[in-house]
Amino acid sequence: MNIAKKRIVVTGGAGFLGQRVINLLVEKGVSRNNIFVPRSNDYDLMVWENCKKVAEDADIIMHLAAKVGGIGFNQKYPGEAFYDNSIPGMQLMEAARIAGVEKFVIMGSVCAYPKIVSVPFKEKDLWNGYPEETNAPYGLAKKMLLVQAQAYRQQYGLNAIYLLGVNLYGPGDNFDPESSHVIPALIKKVKEARDSGRDHIDVWGTGSASREFLYVDDAAEGIVLATEKYNNQDPVNLGSGMEITIRELVETIAELMDFKGEIRWDRSKPDGQPRRCLDVSRAEKEFGFRAHTSFRDGLRTTIEWYEKQRS
Repeated sequence: MNIAKKRIVVTGGAGFLGQRVINLLVEKGVSRNNIFVPRSNDYDLMVWENCKKVAEDADIIMHLAAKVGGIGFNQKYPGEAFYDNSIPGMQLMEAARIAGVEKFVIMGSVCAYPKIVSVPFKEKDLWNGYPEETNAPYGLAKKMLLVQAQAYRQQYGLNAIYLLGVNLYGPGDNFDPESSHVIPALIKKVKEARDSGRDHIDVWGTGSASREFLYVDDAAEGIVLATEKYNNQDPVNLGSGMEITIRELVETIAELMDFKGEIRWDRSKPDGQPRRCLDVSRAEKEFGFRAHTSFRDGLRTTIEWYEKQRS
């Protein structure tokens, strides 16, 4: 698909990932006048009429918007995590179908995978169990959009594609402790401890759980490549293929931020899913995507951005 002349809707386009996607679309030749970002104040996608308005003139819809956070957020707001991540996407896809939108791109989540599954996660294993309990409402809400996309392709011929993303990080991330993911939460925690001269930090869990992270600019590249080149019903993992334990992550952040204090593990708090690492071969095969930012370089850039902002 040549996207240069297309009218493109990007939900979440004002956010951390969405801004990068829009910048990349412009680099690809899409006019900013042809990119529409429905802001929630004006176009609440919980409202059906707003979904119809958003879809009516679109050639492509990229549904990137999500209400998301870390383990604490998901434990505190499971109802919102389910409802607010399912209804807008479902309604918008239905509106896209009615309006004859050419392509509907969905950013799903690694949280849709079963709690226990062989590593690296392969797309074929997506239905082999129930998601990890602390993020199941969010993961299942996102997973239902895959079901809808495949059903709409079968019945209506809607060209809907589904990408399974891992945790993103990078400059501009959400550092609010109420809703941030693990990397920004740890960077904030370490900076505050270092700057105040504290001799330790407390971190949730045991440190044994593993995660995979994808630099936000790489994620944007993968989404745009899929929009241009991928047209099949099968979900596609979008990640770096790199696995790191939370313990290694904390130690790396402490090293890069020159924090010499003790790391104390609060074992009364949950680890979340035991392991996370994706098989990313399908993305490379189908649309030529491979993450190119090394984790250490991406982490250093993120830390430097945050330090500059806070100063």
